[in-house]
Amino acid sequence: MKFSRLSPIFNEQMIPLHDIVPTRERPFVTWILIAINTFVFLIELSFPQAELKSLFYLYGIVPARFTHPDWASRAGFPVGSYWPLLTSMFLHGGWMHLIGNMWSLWLFGDNVEDRMGHGKFLLFYLLSGITASLVHIFFNASSTVPTIGASGAIAGVMGAYLVMFPTARIVTLIPVFFLPLFVEIPAIIFIGFWFLSQLFSGTFSLVAPSYGGAIAWWAHVGGFLFGAMTLPVFRKRKKKYRVYYDDEVLPRRFL
Repeated sequence: MKFSRLSPIFNEQMIPLHDIVPTRERPFVTWILIAINTFVFLIELSFPQAELKSLFYLYGIVPARFTHPDWASRAGFPVGSYWPLLTSMFLHGGWMHLIGNMWSLWLFGDNVEDRMGHGKFLLFYLLSGITASLVHIFFNASSTVPTIGASGAIAGVMGAYLVMFPTARIVTLIPVFFLPLFVEIPAIIFIGFWFLSQLFSGTFSLVAPSYGGAIAWWAHVGGFLFGAMTLPVFRKRKKKYRVYYDDEVLPRRFL
């Protein structure tokens, strides 16, 4: 089955485990989003391949559906339906696709939700995903391949996280041969390197369209920039959070 995916932020060479930024409120929206994505994926597993392909085409992002209405009409897409801008971010193409994205959401989403509040965070997350889809459509206007995945929205969360916590340390597992190496990497390096890799890959894909396989680079770039640039609109204005220093004892769940 051919489709483009919004890939997780890490691979087998660098796996983020947790950060050291404490939260004050439980991340209910983050939990709910993870539960919905998991539930939808379990439903996907019950679909035969042919029906699953149709599901991805109808509810994933097919750029030509929006930019070439005549083709979309001949292909049988519903006229004037923009629901895929929302539904595409709840579909995943496999277990690793789902787990990678949900782990990334869990890692960064709790702190961003804590600083925005539950309602604002949900709106921010959905708008990040929609913006990521629109940017993908802009750079791939003639593509007839469906794009699915949550990491366009998660890229927005990462953009906000980086602006708020640039010096936060992310405990990362780096396998060296068969030995696990645990390293604390500042968010500005970990997330910054990830963003630059997406920007470089997206730019290179414009020159060589076959580069990068089925990864929607520009969706990541669009979601990230939306998150970083709109953070002041969504961030809480009343509460102030003090800085936690290296010699302080963090709550047990952060150790």
